[in-house]
Amino acid sequence: MSKTTLIVLIALGATFAGFVLASNAQRLSGDDDEAVATSVAAGPQTASLDWRESYGSVGERLVFTVDRLDVVESGWSARIGIQNESSVGWELAPGATPEGSFGLQLFETGEAEELEERNRDGTLPAVRAATRYVPELPGVLEPGASWEGEMSARGALVAGSWARVVFGTLVAVGKPPEELDEKVIWITDSAYQLEK
Repeated sequence: MSKTTLIVLIALGATFAGFVLASNAQRLSGDDDEAVATSVAAGPQTASLDWRESYGSVGERLVFTVDRLDVVESGWSARIGIQNESSVGWELAPGATPEGSFGLQLFETGEAEELEERNRDGTLPAVRAATRYVPELPGVLEPGASWEGEMSARGALVAGSWARVVFGTLVAVGKPPEELDEKVIWITDSAYQLEK
């Protein structure tokens, strides 16, 4: 390659880079018609939730509770519980499936329609997976047994988004009753809007 060709290629590359930087600077400054949405971390807050939701019917169901959600500078924690009111045990296996971890999912709205549509379309938001449980989750939640405790993780949550609690993956030990699937990932119907 000649020296002249090399200089022309460098000049073209510099021009292109300058164009990209100028375009991004214009968009970020708000001069463009399309505004760039910026995310702001949710500030410290405590929400008393008292959610109680169930999957299945009386006599053969799982009950999920969320008592409280705390957001702190370094992360979040939630006081949750699971009650096994079914005739089979349930293995509590966080991460047994890619979408199934205990944690939080952040949505744009608190509407049930958004949850249903995104679940149907396979576009659920990533789970902000819990990394700590106090006390530890039991390996198997036997019939009639329950677990209550706190799950938590580090990392900021987006202010203005709607948090739903995810319980999963629960895997039936043996054949589950007709009312229940073999694998359960429960995303709460209830949602809490995170404040700034």
